[in-house]
Amino acid sequence: MWKKITVSFIAALAIILQINVAPVEAAGLQGYIDTGDGYKFLYPNGWVAVKTTKGADIIFHDLIESSENVSVVISQVDKDKKLSDLGTASDVGYKLGKNAIAPPGSGREAELIGAETNEVKGKTYYILEYDVKLPNSRRHNIASVVISRGKLFTFNASTTDRRWTKMKKVFEEVVSSFSVA
Repeated sequence: MWKKITVSFIAALAIILQINVAPVEAAGLQGYIDTGDGYKFLYPNGWVAVKTTKGADIIFHDLIESSENVSVVISQVDKDKKLSDLGTASDVGYKLGKNAIAPPGSGREAELIGAETNEVKGKTYYILEYDVKLPNSRRHNIASVVISRGKLFTFNASTTDRRWTKMKKVFEEVVSSFSVA
């Protein structure tokens, strides 16, 4: 009898723990997989995909805050090239900020405020964080950069400075979810 009660208690506890943990994991995120280019990531529920003809491979943006977005840009590199061949996380972050996030003549300034290296399943990812000044506003960007199969993948999440405090944890989770095959 005690065995049945113990098993029932453990089963009930497991169900309760799943109920409390599952919504946190799903906390308003859903997955996107591009099998052709070999990448995947999470993005907030309610966001819509925008296919582009130039620049980004895919963009998702919020329906209400349409300037809040995530995007993937893919560039070709030599098949033998590794991310470390491009420099440290700080080196790559500085170059990306100067040439892509705030290129000359854009009226933007990008300050690299964080750069770290993560190893996931044998691949090196640089996680880069920027404070971006525009002529009449500020934005916050987090990017993940990785090289795989002769391609440089740049995954970027961006929001206004006004929304940064609310979106920071979500964007950190979204950016850390980005992975390539």
